Amino acid sequence: MKVAMGQFVISRAWQENAATCLRLMSQAHAGGADLLVLPEGALARDNADPDWLLTAAQPLDGPFLHQLLAASRTNNLTTIMSVHVPTNTPRVVNVLVAIRGGAIIARYDKLHLYDAFTIKESDRVLPGNSIPPLVKVAGMNVGLMTCYDIRFPELARRLALDGAEVLVLPSAWVRGPLKEMHWEVLVTARALENTCYLVAVGECGPRNIGNSMVVDPFGVAVAKAAEEPALEFADLLPERIAHARQALPVLANRRFVAPELQRNSK
Repeated sequence: MKVAMGQFVISRAWQENAATCLRLMSQAHAGGADLLVLPEGALARDNADPDWLLTAAQPLDGPFLHQLLAASRTNNLTTIMSVHVPTNTPRVVNVLVAIRGGAIIARYDKLHLYDAFTIKESDRVLPGNSIPPLVKVAGMNVGLMTCYDIRFPELARRLALDGAEVLVLPSAWVRGPLKEMHWEVLVTARALENTCYLVAVGECGPRNIGNSMVVDPFGVAVAKAAEEPALEFADLLPERIAHARQALPVLANRRFVAPELQRNSK
């Protein structure tokens, strides 16, 4: 599988972000990618107005995704990102979507909300209540996660045990002391401990670190972006996964059952 990481600064205007996503989709397809991963909250963001995501939220059949779905009909590229979707409550849902061939082929409502480091995502967002599905891309099983999920090893392990060979992580990783180190350590650890590829794509700009990266099943970073907008490519090799799982059979050697989801989300 050839994967592309589309790292960019998300603006307040959904039309600008849609245009950026369409450009990255076109460039990823032209570069031979099977999978394009974009950041978390790609629909709209205003760093000076955290409530803007409530105002800007759109349903999955709204104009933002309508444009992207229309473009996706022209090729077999799978594109993954997250968007904020309104509900019948004062809060929205942070929905990761996978689109291909003019359709949403998978969705995942973010389980772990970022209530940490003085930020409280749950003030504006409702948590999901379902284990993410796997998506088949170029013959490989892709597991879905979103940003803060990376700090919870149970989800990555559950997806690996469900059959994931690749984990994707659209993110908006906020800057702060040691945060770049946390990002690299966590992304590397989740890939290595589950002998999976991990494709972690972060928003860049004044608030977020960027630093998108692909880490292989042995914990080797095979592609990285810096702090500026970028489109980076990497090849994900099934034989590398097979080699890692033969040499380092942690999934087979484990002594614990597969993690289960608690149902007490608020």
